[in-house]
Amino acid sequence: MGFRDSGFEVVAAVENNLSAAATFAQNFPSATVYNRDVQYYRDVDNVDVVVGGPPCQGFSNLGLRDPKDPRNRMWRRYVRVVRKSDCSVFVLENVDRFADSIETQALLREAKPGGLLEGFTLEIYRLNSADFGAPQRRLRTIIIGSRIGHIGAPKPTHSATRADGLQPWRTVSDAIEDLDWTVEDTTLPDSVIEFAGKRIPGAFSLQDIHVGRRYTQLSLDRFAHVKEGGNRHDLPEELMSDCWKRHKTGSGDVMGRLEWDKPSVTVRTEFFKPEKGRYLHPHMDRALTHAEAARLQGFGDEFVWCGSKIQIAKMIGNAVPPPLAAAVAKQVAKILSAAN
Repeated sequence: MGFRDSGFEVVAAVENNLSAAATFAQNFPSATVYNRDVQYYRDVDNVDVVVGGPPCQGFSNLGLRDPKDPRNRMWRRYVRVVRKSDCSVFVLENVDRFADSIETQALLREAKPGGLLEGFTLEIYRLNSADFGAPQRRLRTIIIGSRIGHIGAPKPTHSATRADGLQPWRTVSDAIEDLDWTVEDTTLPDSVIEFAGKRIPGAFSLQDIHVGRRYTQLSLDRFAHVKEGGNRHDLPEELMSDCWKRHKTGSGDVMGRLEWDKPSVTVRTEFFKPEKGRYLHPHMDRALTHAEAARLQGFGDEFVWCGSKIQIAKMIGNAVPPPLAAAVAKQVAKILSAAN
């Protein structure tokens, strides 16, 4: 969304996940969407910019951080597409810790003489989506490769301290206050589309995905004790799980409640499970809905979704916040325009 909304024409996309590919096709109807592993993507278009986000499970704080995870090397397939596209600029996104990984060091070596990225100058930035208008604190590694000169990092537009005349960070309230706080629906509408010869649930509007879950009484009792900004440590002993009783420190986000007047924590793929993080609504005894999580990522209300509740949650949690993507896109566009 960020690149299209910044003036770029999106001509093609490669996505191995069927629901994600269908979602992309619904939101970018003029683009050709290839539902396959990128290693089988052969008919690469000649384009100005290639944008990609190889899998990050081997680097994520929530994963095993296994340096031997084969998904860590998916960037090599991405580099093949970069070379075949004859692009002037590429943008690669990943989790924060990717910047210090051995894979990033290998990527940098490919930009040396004789490497697959010879001719590209690589720039590595750690950017916080809250600094660019997303109502969420989310650190990401952005690697920009350029054959047209220095691109540079986008300048922040927002700040926690309003320093240098910047706008204040957007908050949870800014993002979701207007959505109905009382959520009764727990299922998506009965609707399907056809994509790649298959029938897939969708396409769902923001209001369609404003759905919650059914909770046990124990969960509701726990939620009721967690104050705004609080977490599992607010619970009385009798409502704690055995592991929480044994571990009195750490896990500060578990069973946590968001704060109304601050950006959210990083929205991950299981935001609908309060036991997985700080995902309780600031004022209601429930977790975030899919619609609220999408708003906290910075998706516009016009965006539509395809797939099951779990599949849509994974798309939301794995996404780059569109405001951050737009900031990078505008920076790239400025240099591209000057070079042409």
